[in-house]
Amino acid sequence: MNVFSHIRRTIRIAWLCCLAAAVLLFVAVPLGAQPGPAPSAGADVMTLTLDEAMALFLSQNLDLLMAQYGIESAKGLEVTARLFPNPTLSMDGTGSLTRGTNKVGALNTRVDQLFELAGKRGYRQESARFGTLSAEAAFADAVRTLGFSVKEVFYKVLLARRKLDLAKDNSARFAEVVKINTLRFQKGAIAEADVIKLRVQFVDFQTQVITATQELFAAQNTLKGLLVVRPHVELSLKGELEYKPRTLELDVLKTDALTTRPDVVAKDRTLSQKSSELKLARALRVPDVTLGGDFVIQGPQGPNTEHQAGIGLSVPLPLFNRNQGGILQAEAGLKAAQSDFDKTRLQVEIDVENAYRDFTQTEMLIKAYRGGVLDDARTSREIAEKAYARGGMTILDLLDAFRTFNATTQGYLDALFAYQRSLLEIDAAVGREVTK
Repeated sequence: MNVFSHIRRTIRIAWLCCLAAAVLLFVAVPLGAQPGPAPSAGADVMTLTLDEAMALFLSQNLDLLMAQYGIESAKGLEVTARLFPNPTLSMDGTGSLTRGTNKVGALNTRVDQLFELAGKRGYRQESARFGTLSAEAAFADAVRTLGFSVKEVFYKVLLARRKLDLAKDNSARFAEVVKINTLRFQKGAIAEADVIKLRVQFVDFQTQVITATQELFAAQNTLKGLLVVRPHVELSLKGELEYKPRTLELDVLKTDALTTRPDVVAKDRTLSQKSSELKLARALRVPDVTLGGDFVIQGPQGPNTEHQAGIGLSVPLPLFNRNQGGILQAEAGLKAAQSDFDKTRLQVEIDVENAYRDFTQTEMLIKAYRGGVLDDARTSREIAEKAYARGGMTILDLLDAFRTFNATTQGYLDALFAYQRSLLEIDAAVGREVTK
């Protein structure tokens, strides 16, 4: 009976606690708690400049995070290389089968410590330190290559946006031409064949709008992947495709690239690491020494004396294994690293040459467009529209004027993008921004 009473009392207390908590919650809401702010209508739109996009890329790109873990792993190896070998503790006990262990038993305790000779520990530390420096340079190189991709796709989005605006403008302008000339056909001013040709061309302009929209979405999704942005977020980029003249010298760019480019630095540090590994391999020919001390506690009746202490020295004799294979491997690794370093330097020079050639050629192309071709194409279209309206030009001439303006403007936009991309290529080839 007492048990049931205790249970009922416990249930009553729990119910009262729940009631009190509910009252406190009811009172707290109007006094202090305020509802959180509702998300704004534009919460799924992310506005970014190029610098902001790069900052977002550096903070959360998954490939960069993986490269950064490589640095931490290399630092772990560096910590391990600094550690001393652990001492070895061994204990042995002996006794008698016929007499008491407390009289003739013995307990032997021994401690051994390995001492590395010929600078092995120092070479190991040196190799690990160059490994960490190489990992850091590899991370910087990942920033260089992936950063180029981010900037390139950023400008691709701007290019796709400009092309979409152009396609929409052409479509809207040509829709007005079709509308006016449909009325003229209904009044008998033009032939039906001309209206059909206009409608066919109008469908082509609508197709260009659809294609440009798809290209814009594709470029945005690529950029979202690099910035680790969710697919439902819309990107609104601030920036323009523009031309700013630059003065660049090829020899200066090459010298700068061979000095500062991260992959060259990484290969150079790897070469130094392989050199340290060769020193270590040669040092391994020298045997290490193990020093030990022991203390023996025995029974009063033997087996020898009551207590004993001693020291020991252990040295392997290098009669057969003098690390011949390890030395050959280290020498081969050093030669391979030297070849890789030379190959990388050659590739750097080629990259700078290619980027500089693209820069000069695209700059010449832009100057040709800016020499009056764009204005001529726009003026030709306007003249054709007015002349066709007065009957002084054929439908084919009108269509040709529209197509020429569209092709010329798209070509200029492509040239602007190619020029901007050539600047990005120069920065990537050198390893730092030199074109701003």
